[in-house]
Amino acid sequence: MAIRPILVIPDARLRAVADPIIEVDDEIRTLAKDMLDTMYDAPGIGLAAPQIGVMKRIVVMDLAAEGEPPAPLVMINPEITHFGDQIQVTEEGCLSIPELYYEVERPNDVTVKYTDLDGEEVVKEAEGKLAVCIQHELDHLDGVLYIDYLSRLKRDRVIKKFDKQAKLAAR
Repeated sequence: MAIRPILVIPDARLRAVADPIIEVDDEIRTLAKDMLDTMYDAPGIGLAAPQIGVMKRIVVMDLAAEGEPPAPLVMINPEITHFGDQIQVTEEGCLSIPELYYEVERPNDVTVKYTDLDGEEVVKEAEGKLAVCIQHELDHLDGVLYIDYLSRLKRDRVIKKFDKQAKLAAR
């Protein structure tokens, strides 16, 4: 379909709250396909619609290992209904904050409820890397970035770096 440009901080749309999707129609299916194509091209393991400037509550991900067949997952209007008690620390990165990786603490397991591309409601339990990816992508739908979980000093350093790059690019 189409590979779309990925927004990078400090783009204000990355801090906005996305709107619920009312109906799963051909427009949403096309958006999901474009998002998967964009994510694979980047390359990344997850992408939320706000990252391509579309303020809708849809995320895509694929955690298939190299050499495995693709296993795309599309979640429409996803909502985490349960967070596990066990915490894990994982190195995270983000296509909207390129080339930077930091350790983030998140629950090791979650339960997520969402609508699939057929308009069916799905409840999925996830743990480990999938649970982290789900939390990371769903945060994007609420204008939250993984750097928000860092210390203020680290977060401010990242923001300052990208603000400076944006100003230089604007010249």
